[in-house]
Amino acid sequence: MRVYLDYNATAPLRDEARMAIMAALDETGNPSSVHAAGRQAKAKMDQSRRTIAQALSAASGDIVFTSGGTEANNLGVLGLAAANGCTHILVGAVEHTCVHAAAKASGLLVEDIAVNKGGALDLAALAQAIEALPSGAKPLLCLMLANNETGVIQPVQAATQMLHEAGGLVHIDAVQAFGKMPVRLSEIGADSLAVSAHKIGGPLGVGALALACGTKIAPNAHGGGQEFGRRGGTENVPGVAGFAAAVEAAIAELEKSADIAALRDHMQSQLAGLAADIKIFGADVPRLANTLCFAVPDFAAETQLMAMDLAGFAISSGAACSSGKVKASAVMLAMQVPVALASCAIRVSLGALTTRKELDAFVGAWGEALIRARANEAA
Repeated sequence: MRVYLDYNATAPLRDEARMAIMAALDETGNPSSVHAAGRQAKAKMDQSRRTIAQALSAASGDIVFTSGGTEANNLGVLGLAAANGCTHILVGAVEHTCVHAAAKASGLLVEDIAVNKGGALDLAALAQAIEALPSGAKPLLCLMLANNETGVIQPVQAATQMLHEAGGLVHIDAVQAFGKMPVRLSEIGADSLAVSAHKIGGPLGVGALALACGTKIAPNAHGGGQEFGRRGGTENVPGVAGFAAAVEAAIAELEKSADIAALRDHMQSQLAGLAADIKIFGADVPRLANTLCFAVPDFAAETQLMAMDLAGFAISSGAACSSGKVKASAVMLAMQVPVALASCAIRVSLGALTTRKELDAFVGAWGEALIRARANEAA
């Protein structure tokens, strides 16, 4: 038996999404075509757009479908900066790699904003960065709603207010948060917000950027004027249909968040009973109900990943580079975690299908791996 505990990487495809995808695949039509088949495809796109817009508390005309969270973040960062005359980009130190890379690619001045030891954005540091900007500067802040590694929820509303008072704009990466907690663009007050399907049981390769009403954005992909001229290219109708179906199912499951948090906390307590020196990251600040990131000194993340995979459990380390090797997480280092301990951090992320029996089995297998590692070290 294999147990999947890596929902923050990709959640298993939901039955609702699979059925929506298959139904769309059985139909033929380009949503840009004017004939009946094209109009049918466009109707499916429009309905999916309304579903996702409603979940995000945005206008359906302000939802731009993309190939995933990375493209949505790139469109938000680069599109906002280019269309609104931004001069500086402020980036939270624990942001996803795609956001850091997009900011760097803008050619603008980029400054990282520190986080505190709990992993939340340091609002005092943000205020100092804003204050230090030259007269006439127009900053863009890029900030995630919830961290993909620790689950720590960021102070997005306070940060957004600070930027808007300074005449700046805000892009929010909600890829990890959407479907796991309420995410409402109107309440956050940001100018754009990125989401992705495969984090909530939708298909891989589809995401969206939600824009605040009236927000100007420059397209990254130029083409035939699809997505209201904001993103060229024929839309992925089956993927979008699956995305919308997954959104409906995920929103309906939000009421189970407390139950998932209880499972996570049970596992956390069991692990702490096996290792008194365990470090739980984000334990003292608000975090996603499904996420547990922890480390034990001298128990390398790579060792843990291999041992758990052999035992039948799918988990993640803090960060994996493209070569497939494990390295110290940049998120951990930004939280001032020593390099040696950061190299031992792993993440377990749960979903609605996760059971207590599975978590107890994981704890048992992890405890055995820890005993073996310490025995080898002692030898």
